[in-house]
Parts: sequence; C-alpha cells; structure tokens
Amino acid sequence: MNSKKWMLSLLTAVMSVSLISACSSNSSDKPSSNSNTGSANTGTNDSATKDPSTDPITITFFDKNTGDKFDNAIAKEITKRTGVTIEIQQPTGNPTEKLNLMLASDDLPDMIMFDRSSDLVAKYTEAGSIIPLDDLIEKYGPDVKEMYGDVLNKTRFKDGKNYYLSNWYGLEHEPVFGFNMRKDIVKELAPDKADGGVPFTQSEFKQLLTDFKAKYPQMDGKDTIALTMDGENWGGTLGTFKGMFGLMPYYEHDGKLQYDVKDPKYKDMILYMNDLYRSGLMDKEWAINKRQVWEQKIATGTIFSSTGAYWDLGNSNTILKKDKGEDSQLFAYKVVADGVDPSKTTYGGRSSLGWDAIAITKKNKNPERTMQFINFLASEEGQYLLMWGIEGVHWDMKDGKHVPRPETLQAFKDDWAAYTKETGIRKWTWFIKNGPGKDGTPYDLPGRYERAPVDQMAIKNLSDSVFDTAIYDGISPQGGTPEALSEQKISDITKQAITKAIMAPTADEASSIFDKMLSDMKAAGDEKVEAVYTTNYDARKQLWN
Repeated sequence: MNSKKWMLSLLTAVMSVSLISACSSNSSDKPSSNSNTGSANTGTNDSATKDPSTDPITITFFDKNTGDKFDNAIAKEITKRTGVTIEIQQPTGNPTEKLNLMLASDDLPDMIMFDRSSDLVAKYTEAGSIIPLDDLIEKYGPDVKEMYGDVLNKTRFKDGKNYYLSNWYGLEHEPVFGFNMRKDIVKELAPDKADGGVPFTQSEFKQLLTDFKAKYPQMDGKDTIALTMDGENWGGTLGTFKGMFGLMPYYEHDGKLQYDVKDPKYKDMILYMNDLYRSGLMDKEWAINKRQVWEQKIATGTIFSSTGAYWDLGNSNTILKKDKGEDSQLFAYKVVADGVDPSKTTYGGRSSLGWDAIAITKKNKNPERTMQFINFLASEEGQYLLMWGIEGVHWDMKDGKHVPRPETLQAFKDDWAAYTKETGIRKWTWFIKNGPGKDGTPYDLPGRYERAPVDQMAIKNLSDSVFDTAIYDGISPQGGTPEALSEQKISDITKQAITKAIMAPTADEASSIFDKMLSDMKAAGDEKVEAVYTTNYDARKQLWN
C-alpha cells in the first residue's frame, strides 16, 4: 500500500514538472521586452485564427528609400499596435552597391527593400538569401492574400514561389506622360481644346507650335521655345512621343518580341520629331538639357510646351503659378498621330506589380512575427495608418468614410516634406496599394485625395491611355551574360542614332541614320537578345496562367 502511494506521488511529481517545463517553454517562445533582432523566437504555433502577438521585438530593415529613425508619431503607433520596432538600415552611398556587398558578405538584415525591376531580387533568390513567403502568407497573412490578390500570382519566381511582396502595387489609372502646354496660350491659339477632353492631331500640334512662335518670338525680352525636353529624362522624352504613336515597350511580331524601334511606326515618329526640329519648333539644346536647366527654362515662362510626366513639372509650375497665375502652368494634353486610335495611345505605361520588392531574409529568426507585422501594414487598417495618420488626430470616420482633418491637408500643402518627417504620415511607404479603399477614399491621402487643376487635366486627357507593362517586367538577359553585354551595346547604338536622326538637317538624312541604326543593331547581335526577350516573355505568360 505504501509502495502504491509512493508510485502515485512520483507520477504526480513527474506530471507537475512536465507541466511547469511546458509553460516555461511556451514563455521562452515570446521575446522579452529588451529583446533585439534575432534573439527572440515566437514559435511556429501561432495562426491567423489567433490574435497576433504584440510582445516587443525589433526587426532590422534595409529600406533603400529612407534612413530616418523609426521614432515619429506613426512609427510609435505601429509599434503600439504590433509590438514591432523597426531599426532602419540606411545605405550610405549607392543602395545597389550596398545590396551587392551585403549579398557577397552574407551580412543581412531581417528585411530588405529592393528596386523590383533590378536583377538583385533574382540574385538574392537564387543565392537563398531571401526566403519563400507562401507558407507564411497562408498561415499569418490573410490580409496580404485579400489585398494583393492576383498580384501574388504574377510576382512568383520561376520555381512558382513568392519571395517578395510588391510595394506601390496595383494598376492605377493615373496618367504618366503627355504633352504639357501652357494653358493660357492654348486658350489663345486653340480655345476649343483648352479645357481638354479632345486630343490634338499631329498636324494640329505642329500648327499650334508654329502659331506660338509666330505670335511670341520673344517674351519679356527673351527668345521663346515652342517645345523643350529634359535631356536627362530619355524615357520621358521618347515615352511621350511613343505614346502619341501608340508604341509599346516591345514590338510583338510573328509571335516574337523585338526591339520597339522595329515597329514601322517608330520611324514615322522619328521623322515627325525631325520635322519639328528642322522647323525651328524644338529646343536646339534639348539633348543636353540637364534637369535643373530644363526646370529653369520652363520657370521663365518663355517655354510653351514640354514632354514628360506632369508631376515632373511641379517645381517649374509652382513658380509660374506664383508669378503669372494658375493658367500659366503647363497642363498635360494628348496628341494623336495619324492613323492611331486615340484610345490606343500609350502615354501611360505602368506596372501593376509596383516599384519596390520587400523580402524577408534567411537571417530573420522571427519570420512568423515578421509576417504578422507585414499583414497588419498591408491591411486596410495599416494602409490608412501609414498614409493618413491616426484616427482622431489626423482624420475621422464620418458616415462610414475616412475624412481628413483640414489641418492635416493644409500641413501637406504648406510643406509636404516637413510634415511627413514630423508626423510620419506617408513616410513609411511599405506594402502600399494603389487606388481606393473599400469606402472609396484613396489610400494615398496627400497624393490623391485633393487633386490640383494640373492633375485633374492630366486625368481628364490621358487616363484612357494607361496600360499595364507588368508582362514585360524583367525579361532582359541576366547580367554578365553575352546577351546582356549585347543589349547594353545596342542601347548605346540606339540612343546615339536616335538623337542624331532627330537633329538631322534633312528628312532623308534622318531616314538614313535610322536605317543604319537597324543594321548596326543587327551586327551587335540584336536577334540573340530578342530571343532572350521572347523566351522570358513566353515563360512569364505560362507562369501566370
């Protein structure tokens, strides 16, 4: 009897020790209040059905876009709601160089933000330096799944897994390039089209430039320019004219992708630009204009029009508005080439897959907590916190809609940069989705809630020109390959030849320069590069399907 009692007591003691040990083990899975990155392990038993942990934890994050400390009002609110403090690692010098160095040295933070279009994402993926997110999203990312939707299908790597989440993702019907013209001059010379809504034909546009030069050879004692361009913004210059002619990033012909210059309409575009140049309607210095010089020229009020995105003219337009009034600013209009359907113009190439790629590295010892943190920021609640601020402080909910406080909007108008730095609103732009929330208000408060007249004109004239470039993203040859070297050589050939063709003294010479460019491209191996484009393009389509 005593023996049985002794055995019973022993079993009870063993069970008690086991329970205590289990409790102790569960407790050690939660990070302590002073835990740093990598020192805490949240365990793997959390699930989306439970409330995410808010125990204090620090996550290191290499953000190529900012180096500010995570200590403003929005940062503190994020930490309050998630328990996560972010330790920002800002690159000194070139972010790309720093990312390459981190990869080579294996000295990695917990999270990294890349330029999504760079080959660094593939390099990190192939090296195993960033981890697949699929299982983490499935367990801890219900809001990620809902918000990203089909974008997750399109950002998969060739092995079918997701290794990053896009930032500034989702196709937004926001215009990009356009022919920006002084509205007050358009009112004088083409009053029926000054308020937008009806595009100019290519002959009408040339006539408008001609009429401007005839009426205003000088302004304020200075020679005028009918059309100028930012010489440092090659993409904006050519992109505007390409939009006019409905040209795409590549020329798809007989089931293959070729360089865009091989589209017959491209030569028509170059000859049209050459005609404007020879007619004295184009800035003679357009190819060497530095960005600052270009802005200064426009700000003098002696320029009638310029290519590029309407927002690129922000600094110049601010000065023009102050000195000469609202309508003296350059507003975006659509010009349509002969034979092109106005609805088929391609001024607005945008990728629905976003600008940036944010990944979790293999050095991250808390991937579950990290995904819970990501899930919060990606959610509607997180988006409005990041981009609008704190409810009851910066905005209020009225009749089911987010309503910004007047002082918040005014502060952005007074000094956007200073207010962002002070409050953190729109400072931490992570996992941002373009477009509106469920109540119809845009996630991007300062950028989209109240639109200036210049913005409104661009939307009116060019929103139907927006198209998704995502299918073409990242299909170039891999860096270091012979095809990649050929691609760079061909890029140099085309840029030099196109510049010369535009500025040629005769149309025949412009045509000859263009034709020689095509033969030089062939000699440089353009067909081998195009074969890579086509292979990667076909693989992309298959992966997405």
